[in-house]
Amino acid sequence: MRPANTVLSSYGTTIFEVMSRLAREHQSINLGQGFPDGNGPAELRAAAARYLEDQPNQYPPMMGVPELRQAVADHDKRFYDLDVDWATEVMVTSGATEALAASLFGLLEQGDEAVVFEPVYDSYLPIIRRAGAIARVVRLEPPSWTIPDGALEAAFNDRTKLVLLNSPMNPTGKVFERHELERIAELVDKYDAYAVCDEVYEHLVFDGREHLPLITFDGMRERCVRIGSAGKTFSITGWKVGYMTAAAATLAPIAMAHQFLTFTTPPNLQRAVADGLALDDSYFQGLAAAMQRNRDLLAGSLKEAGFEVADCHGTYFINADFGPLGFEGDDEAFCRFITTEHGVTAIPVSAFYTEGGPTSVVRFCFCKSEDTLLEAGKRLAGLR
Repeated sequence: MRPANTVLSSYGTTIFEVMSRLAREHQSINLGQGFPDGNGPAELRAAAARYLEDQPNQYPPMMGVPELRQAVADHDKRFYDLDVDWATEVMVTSGATEALAASLFGLLEQGDEAVVFEPVYDSYLPIIRRAGAIARVVRLEPPSWTIPDGALEAAFNDRTKLVLLNSPMNPTGKVFERHELERIAELVDKYDAYAVCDEVYEHLVFDGREHLPLITFDGMRERCVRIGSAGKTFSITGWKVGYMTAAAATLAPIAMAHQFLTFTTPPNLQRAVADGLALDDSYFQGLAAAMQRNRDLLAGSLKEAGFEVADCHGTYFINADFGPLGFEGDDEAFCRFITTEHGVTAIPVSAFYTEGGPTSVVRFCFCKSEDTLLEAGKRLAGLR
């Protein structure tokens, strides 16, 4: 048999699936994969059921149903004072990962370069490479996750087509600060590049910090693609409804890629998400507050168990160094050990690096119920 595509076939099963299988096998508390314990807001589930019966279930428009596209434009104005033409500057996708794929396939060509920040979410590099482009990695290190002096500038050159920015950032929990975003914007403008901004955790920012979309910075309106996710904003990760905002000329080639990927997304879910984006401020504030409480609960348990816990300013995830525990083995071995011997599953952070990542840091997910997190803490206490 002739070989399959050499880019995609070079990747094995994702570490998320590997650890989730192990968790199921050992009936472990899975704090590895980022899905909430709950079932999403009752009003959104009721709306989805109602729209399933009351609205058409055939192909919706390729760009998304008007109700959701209008809701995304209203949301961007409400939260970021961003004026958006819903008819030409908003598109709905089958989740944020499809939005990322459409963006990268639509904007990159053979030999282009894309700047990414490492540790990097697992889908970014395969898509960049499958598009024929070259990834230029800017490496961030725990526990501060700061951009090293000069590293960002060194990653940009005349072949740079885009930068892929994830803020709030998975897996680090980093929320990029204004001065960092201003420097990124300067380089994007200097090198006539695009910025694809993965902002799926935009409403999960803690401790009074503010999410600052790069698209709102000077000179970025025509260069940025802003990606959001109903899965993260409404804790319904299985719905796979994503949405993106970009200038019409920037969005056009991305839409051409989208039409050959998934083309469309279930219309009843789109309409329910439109209702969700119109919820009042108390919903969005309550979401962030609840996740912050969960973060603090899990962080306390990890510290009591002997971990060194890194700061977490957003997302579902917190990172912890198990070095003080004296475990002899790397981060993947440690994750297997705590799954099989202590009934709690995490993800090795080295999996988010291309090579040579930290080997004593693991990522825990806290988008779980209080009871789940308390039980995980009790189990991890046995590590002391």
